[in-house]
Amino acid sequence: MNKILIVDDEPNILLSLEFLFKKEGYRVFIARDGEEAMGIIKENGPDLVILDIMMPKVDGYEVCRYLKKNHKNVKVVFLTAKSKQQDIQKGMEMGADLYLTKPFSTKDLVNKVKGLIN
Repeated sequence: MNKILIVDDEPNILLSLEFLFKKEGYRVFIARDGEEAMGIIKENGPDLVILDIMMPKVDGYEVCRYLKKNHKNVKVVFLTAKSKQQDIQKGMEMGADLYLTKPFSTKDLVNKVKGLIN
């Protein structure tokens, strides 16, 4: 069973994505900030991380940097409100496998995640 970590400081997004991916048969972990996310990554080694950028304590860029340095095989999907071209470029340059902006289509997100880890 593939493991997904969802990292976002918005409870509604965490709850809806957790439900959605569990329904799709994934083992799902959630974190409310980057600091919590790094602890879960160390303990559970997810296959894919869905990552917001703007979060308290440790932002998504820092989590992505940590992943690319220490867990190179983990896929990274940025899911963020930061939609400027320079934000997207920075995310991709940091090693994101996918960069999606909010608002987003859940169906599209599920299909793209399946394409990355199946």
